Amino acid sequence: MIKVGIVDDHAIVRSGLKQFFSEQVDLRVVGEAASGREAIDLVRTTELDVLVMDLSMPGQSGIDALGMIRAKAPDVGILILSGYPEEHYAMNLIRQGASGYLNKECEPMEIVNAIRTIALGRRYISPAVAELLAQQLNRKEGGAPHEQLSEREFQVFLKLAKGETAGDIAKALSLSVKTVSTYRTRLMEKMSLTSNSDLTYYALKNKLID
Repeated sequence: MIKVGIVDDHAIVRSGLKQFFSEQVDLRVVGEAASGREAIDLVRTTELDVLVMDLSMPGQSGIDALGMIRAKAPDVGILILSGYPEEHYAMNLIRQGASGYLNKECEPMEIVNAIRTIALGRRYISPAVAELLAQQLNRKEGGAPHEQLSEREFQVFLKLAKGETAGDIAKALSLSVKTVSTYRTRLMEKMSLTSNSDLTYYALKNKLID
């Protein structure tokens, strides 16, 4: 039996997934969470094989929680199920430790197949993500500027782009304000940008934020 956790801030989504998974003889939902912080608590207190997690949640997002979940539960498979298309986040998050990435518009059965694959200790690479991988291999240089960022730089970049202050970011990521400023300087250099409004424009243009 594959033990599954569901993380999504919408109760209706959790309920729908739970109902669909209950119809599969080999899946059992053993826990739910509505935020990144709750997801971290869930993996700490519940024995899980695969965590199905949304990205966009209030407070601590799936992106913020991913690294901490990986640190606390390295053996748990993490399937990102997001409203954002694959090209916006998939490559970054798979590099950061996600086991697979699916868009919420996929067929429900694809989610089940992904969970089964990930429960075997493998990564689930959907056709859309495989296409992105192929494009990246074919590219002469290293892809979009935001793809060059480290996990922490990417987290800080998204929060700055959404208009959060260094103080807010420091609190959310358990960092000092000085460390956040260092990350900001580094990511600005890597992306050849000069101001927070540049960051916001870039994030909106590349559909990394709504």
